[in-house]
Amino acid sequence: IKEISPRPILFVHGEKAHSLYFSKTAYEAANQPTELLIVKDATHVDLYDRMDKIPFDNITAFFNKYLNK
Repeated sequence: IKEISPRPILFVHGEKAHSLYFSKTAYEAANQPTELLIVKDATHVDLYDRMDKIPFDNITAFFNKYLNK
């Protein structure tokens, strides 16, 4: 995390994923700008192919905010 900071980082993780702690720990270690998006009722694998769970609007907004400069 320290090697890529201060570049913008978006962490996206399912609320029910057993590895949620990893994103929380990485988020806390990262410099700003950083966002942590926890997807309600989603597991880790839900975010691979469950189109109804993937937060496309949030991801698009993040990319537009930081890559559209």
